[in-house]
Amino acid sequence: MSASGTDRSPTPSSRTVIVVGGGIVGLSCAWLLQRRGHRVLLIDPVLGSESSQDTATGASRAALGVLMGQVFHRSHGRGWQLRQRSLELWKSWNQSLASRGRPIAHRSGLLLLAQDGPDLERQQTLLADRQRLGLPLSAWSLDQLNAMAPPLPAQAVGGLFSPEDGQIDPLQALEALHSDAAAAGLTSLSESVTNLEPRRRGIGWQVRLQDGRVLEAEWLVLAAGIGSQSLLAGLEGQRESGSGGRAGPPLRLEPVLGQALELEVEASVAQAIGQAAPDHNGSDATPGWPGVVVWHGLCLVPRPDLPGGRRLWLGSSLEPGSEPSPEALQGLRTLAGAAPDWLLRARVVRQWQGLRPRPVGRPAPLLECLAPGLLLASGHYRNGVLLAPASAEWVMQQVEASP
Repeated sequence: MSASGTDRSPTPSSRTVIVVGGGIVGLSCAWLLQRRGHRVLLIDPVLGSESSQDTATGASRAALGVLMGQVFHRSHGRGWQLRQRSLELWKSWNQSLASRGRPIAHRSGLLLLAQDGPDLERQQTLLADRQRLGLPLSAWSLDQLNAMAPPLPAQAVGGLFSPEDGQIDPLQALEALHSDAAAAGLTSLSESVTNLEPRRRGIGWQVRLQDGRVLEAEWLVLAAGIGSQSLLAGLEGQRESGSGGRAGPPLRLEPVLGQALELEVEASVAQAIGQAAPDHNGSDATPGWPGVVVWHGLCLVPRPDLPGGRRLWLGSSLEPGSEPSPEALQGLRTLAGAAPDWLLRARVVRQWQGLRPRPVGRPAPLLECLAPGLLLASGHYRNGVLLAPASAEWVMQQVEASP
């Protein structure tokens, strides 16, 4: 297994670590560190609660779990590298979890639709670049799209298919990581953290809880999403740059809200979606969907595993602020005005929303060493589920590189 795998002996020098934030990024950090032999305490007020996906406001519990790694618009830089590494890690992580009876549902395949001529040209350029890298993307013609059932948006002029992208169930991922880490000795607290400060004696950090308790550890990992900003507000004078120089600019995270819908489609539609789709080369096309379909930034995620076998997730909007917009929800429901009739006829089973932290003035995500022993893993405003493994690996590398 890779260097960040978990089927290995504990590290020779285990550390005490507090992870603040129980979303997919925080849980990934806690799971990886605990499985590698460190002593980890995970703190989040929603741990162990009965809150459902319908009412949750956190980004992870409102995520669709779409993995868009190889169709990412860039082919270099940190964002590209994190995506490719995370796709690799999700495969090995799921194998590790499944071997202990905690598999996560994974659906391969993602079809990115082109909206117009310029969009199609961008896809063709992206395809040529991916082929140079040896990645198995393929272009789908308009004839291939028209052969699919149920029909896609009529405005689509082509598509780009990525067999190695796809979707994982975010709630299953949260449960699997938490239970597997707990089996390895992870300690969890369902509490709110009110304050962070360096240890008064020795190296490390301490957190103050809402109930007044103060807990200490050698390392503190802050993965509290939008809440990270308030927790760091009192530390501006003590923060360092990642290279150990002067303090960086103040951290600013703005809330971005995403709304999503679960739909129940007609039985004939569900059956058509589940039929065999065109192969990766587009030959011998038959009706069906190859996996997740993305149109105008909105994702259609087949969920035949949900009750009734006729469910489809539709999401998500990307709205500034923390208040949901009825107009944005309507745009989502109509697929930005391009929804086929079968989609408009679908029944809304439920809707949900979540707040995501978007960094201001910095590229997402924020993976920074703010001070000795203090790590920030936040700002995953659109790709938290996808980037969680690579983010956790970065955290692990910082902890294990320390003397």
